[in-house]
Amino acid sequence: MNRLLRTAILGSLILPLAACGGRERPETDIAASKVTTIGVNSYLWRASLDTLSFMPLLQTDSNGGVIVTDWYVNPNVPTERMKVTVTILDQDLRADALRVAALREVNRNGAWVTAPVQAATVQKLEDIILTRARDLRRAAIAD
Repeated sequence: MNRLLRTAILGSLILPLAACGGRERPETDIAASKVTTIGVNSYLWRASLDTLSFMPLLQTDSNGGVIVTDWYVNPNVPTERMKVTVTILDQDLRADALRVAALREVNRNGAWVTAPVQAATVQKLEDIILTRARDLRRAAIAD
């Protein structure tokens, strides 16, 4: 009886291992949205960096998906400055995987004072980033 029990236990341990080998892994699509060495969607990440390239970067975290710019003063409007934070929330290339927040200050009598940011400004930045990300993905598929 002891030998029969050992054989049954050994068989139950070896049988699942037999199913592990012999199969080839499926090939991955290079342009798939999840092919990345960073923690977030690589197309959204690259598109965000491209879009904000004119602003000085303060902090970037590719694993957490956060890009924070330093204050940017437009040379055409030296009494106004902007700071932008982009957060990528997912590994998929979707509109709801991207969040943009902006701060605006105006210079009044030598002091920077917080001013409202138009909602259209943030929406426009999101649209530009999403369009660029889609273009990058299309280019990767075409290669």
